[in-house]
Amino acid sequence: MTHFIDRRLNGKNKSTVNRQRFLRRYKNQIKKAVADAVNNRSIEDVSNGESISIPTKDILEYQFSQDKGGIRDIVNPGNDRFTQGDKIERPESNSNSDGESGNGNASKDGLGADDFQFQISKDEYLNLLFEDLELPNLEKNSKDKIEDFENRRAGFTTQGIPSNISVVKTLQNSLARRIAINASKIKRVNQLKSQIQESSISEDSSDDIISEIKAEIAIIEKKIASTPFIDTYDLKYKKFDKTPICNSKAVMFCVMDVSGSMDQPTKDMAKRFYILLYMFLTKNYGAIDVVYIRHHTKAKEVNEHDFFYSQETGGTIVSSALKLMEKIINERYQDGLWNIYAAQASDGDNWADDSPNCHKLMSENIIPKVRYYSYIEITNRTHQTLWREYERLNQEYDNFSMEHIRKVEDIYPVFRQIFKKQA
Repeated sequence: MTHFIDRRLNGKNKSTVNRQRFLRRYKNQIKKAVADAVNNRSIEDVSNGESISIPTKDILEYQFSQDKGGIRDIVNPGNDRFTQGDKIERPESNSNSDGESGNGNASKDGLGADDFQFQISKDEYLNLLFEDLELPNLEKNSKDKIEDFENRRAGFTTQGIPSNISVVKTLQNSLARRIAINASKIKRVNQLKSQIQESSISEDSSDDIISEIKAEIAIIEKKIASTPFIDTYDLKYKKFDKTPICNSKAVMFCVMDVSGSMDQPTKDMAKRFYILLYMFLTKNYGAIDVVYIRHHTKAKEVNEHDFFYSQETGGTIVSSALKLMEKIINERYQDGLWNIYAAQASDGDNWADDSPNCHKLMSENIIPKVRYYSYIEITNRTHQTLWREYERLNQEYDNFSMEHIRKVEDIYPVFRQIFKKQA
């Protein structure tokens, strides 16, 4: 029985290169399928992988082959029904092979093929979902203030800890040292062995001479054997230097209305938007801070779980959330090192007297401190005073944007519009 052992470097992922090539080649079709899938997903599985279907017509490849050429007469045995020039009627689309009536989904030409379906992983799904997106106006604040360091390779050194030993470099030095030390000895041994061979052929040689040569060989080989395999001079350690990193910090404020006017479908759409936002932030910006603020008549900072799933109702005073946001900025993020972003979701409902206060708070205390502020309004009703006040902000400030969401299918396009890469 013959056993084959796969010793290729990528033996466990032999199809990785082909898979990546396939994803690149049919990127447009896959991105469209991902965009359609995200709107049909539940909140719980929005970050899982996805089963993608591509129409067969989109993946057909043209092939070239050699024709037999020439003029040929072909005789098909057993053909007693047709002669040259006869036309064959096309099968009816609603009939199957047994002549029974089908249930109606056949193609017009009587032929058909299933779509090509394959599974993409969670990472591939997120890469396609958030491609070409970024936090707008991201800048590196306080470039002269370096707080973080990372270890980077900086060659080799002769001193270090055992875990940093470079085995390959050490063995290379050991081999070079042993060759340099023993080269002349090995050459002398080879010369002496040649003399023994010549002496055994020559009639003039004596046993005493051969014994002396063998004794010398034994002494030299003993010296060669005594050479240490690895010496202290051979040891090489990987060297790491602490390199300063220019650290640009970012914080995202997520503000959501949870008042009684926000019915469950509206809350679910807001949650879906923020889950997309949370996945986008954690995938692209590992060191970003996220602050969650829920509000009705009062605002409260909560954790991620309470932000998405806690049950609270009441009236609506949007300014309470803006005041809390301003307070948190002044207490934690006022040192000039932070890029501050905010995203607010609401159904547009607010006390009419409070909306002018929101405009004043935003224009005087919040917009000047943030890199980008986005507001989404989820409603099918006529816009109210809050939307009109925010429209004034949208005209006055470049770092403020607002979008309107009416149904679930609008969430992903609006999300991409807000966070698309800017030229």
